[in-house]
Amino acid sequence: MAVDHTPSDNALLSAPSKDQRETLNRTPSHYNPLTTFDLPKGEQRHYQQQYADMYYTRLAKLKPAVVKVAADAWSELDIGGESPRQVERVLDVRQGDLCWVVGTCYMEMPLKPNVLDDIGKEHWIAAPPPRVKYVEDEGKEQMMLEDESGRLRLTGGVLSEVLLVTGAIIAVVGTENKDGDFEVIDIRVPDLPEQPQRWERDDGYSDLPRDKKPPPKSHPKGGKVAIVSGLSISGDAGDTLTLDLLLEYLLGESTGPDDQAETSTISHLIIAGNSLSNASPIPSRSALAAAAAKNRGAAKKYGYDSSAYNAAPTDRLDTFLANLLPSIPVTLLPGEHDPTSTSLPQPPIHAAMFPYSRAYMPHPSQPTSNEPHYFHPTTNPSTFDLSGHRFLGTSGQPLDDIYRYVHGDSRLEMMEAMLRWRLVAPTAPDTLWCYPFQDGDAFVMEECPHLFFVGNQPKFETGLVEGPGGERVRVVAVPGYRETGEVVVVDLESDELGVEVVRVEVFEGGGGRNEEMIERARRRYSMGEPLLLLLLEVVAGDIPHLHHDSQTTTPANAHQQTLSNVAGEGGGAEKAAAKAVYTIQHWQS
Repeated sequence: MAVDHTPSDNALLSAPSKDQRETLNRTPSHYNPLTTFDLPKGEQRHYQQQYADMYYTRLAKLKPAVVKVAADAWSELDIGGESPRQVERVLDVRQGDLCWVVGTCYMEMPLKPNVLDDIGKEHWIAAPPPRVKYVEDEGKEQMMLEDESGRLRLTGGVLSEVLLVTGAIIAVVGTENKDGDFEVIDIRVPDLPEQPQRWERDDGYSDLPRDKKPPPKSHPKGGKVAIVSGLSISGDAGDTLTLDLLLEYLLGESTGPDDQAETSTISHLIIAGNSLSNASPIPSRSALAAAAAKNRGAAKKYGYDSSAYNAAPTDRLDTFLANLLPSIPVTLLPGEHDPTSTSLPQPPIHAAMFPYSRAYMPHPSQPTSNEPHYFHPTTNPSTFDLSGHRFLGTSGQPLDDIYRYVHGDSRLEMMEAMLRWRLVAPTAPDTLWCYPFQDGDAFVMEECPHLFFVGNQPKFETGLVEGPGGERVRVVAVPGYRETGEVVVVDLESDELGVEVVRVEVFEGGGGRNEEMIERARRRYSMGEPLLLLLLEVVAGDIPHLHHDSQTTTPANAHQQTLSNVAGEGGGAEKAAAKAVYTIQHWQS
């Protein structure tokens, strides 16, 4: 049988290309971690101290910054011929006197969790579901200002115009009315702290005053960094398809030469929490009652039940990371569903969970080694330098808790408020579990980051926050990958840390595909060929390239390209046998 080697739109086989392909090398990563959120080791870590010390140290650390901002803002304020004076404590406020005072904000809300109520509900059959919001109608919550001397109730229309939550350190100006409430005229917050110069830690200039720091030395370009969150690996067959598509994109095994060249500039991958799906869920009373009824009459088992353990999620995550790590460094933050402590700061996921990937970690006997390592399990929240830029990120719990306090839904506005409050987790320890720090509050921002990211958010959002001293912070809300299929890519060499999004979409396609071609692609996939290229061959009958999709609605300033293909149902080699459509989309913002 003769074989036609001329290329055509419907042929799977074609003559080998004579074009010389350039060998692509990945841009090197320059990673410099910080130990800001590391907890004490061994016996030095204990939980006997009270949380009051944490609030006191937070106020003591941020009060000088708030006093400076408030004094500058209200130095020329004149109301009825009277200028406000500062009082040191909230209990020094006197009725009728125009003054301003600094303290810690406290929100009293009827729907906010209360530990005494939780103890009283122990007799309930099942606990009620968690609240989406702690607020009801506008104006029902009470706002108070407190310090070491006492508490003062705040009132006034300006309170509804400012985003505030429990734990924020603020300055208020006004006067006490006849009811004993403080009528607020204006509010000030600490605002952004000083932003470090790029590469200053790598160059050794971090200890010098700002006006004496020399220009940065010459450094190689940092390329791009990819940020993904919410992989939510459960070990089911449904995980395999989307993870393989993500894996092949990051390894440069998918799409065309131009996009592979772009992928080679991604020098680092950050996984921002919730890599596993409900790694250790706590069953409700109703679930326990149902399980007891089901097992009634069966032989009782005492101690650890090994049959209840499912190693598939952690094995799948470890395999996914082990395939990535020879090519790209990975920083892994734990999340709410990951197997580590639930209180913030969450310690890194233990190396024992990664029997394959831990070969790329530093040896336990040399945890402070300066040698570069490709795998960096870190804390949540976490801060580090990447190509000289200061990164600060969380897996989403602090922002999700702030969302419950406020009436609005703008996640970017809440992220900006966190930066201006200088607090990574302002609602801890009131409604967010955390370690009871005694010597200082680790959640206070000492320096302003260049990029602030929060994982596991409902949708992708980004913006720029500017400070009074010329600080510029790129804020990024990273959506969950399992729900959206989106990966955020940040350009480390652009002036404003430009952001683009890569989206992998999965949805059911129509029938009528060539079953012979699908079967052939299935066999080739089982022999180790890249999945995405095979899927493209099934659709286009050729090694395809990215093309512009004018059918998809995007922002006016967005550039988007779409790649469609057919993939299979199930796991393993069965993926290429199904009729589903996948798209990879890029756009700039």
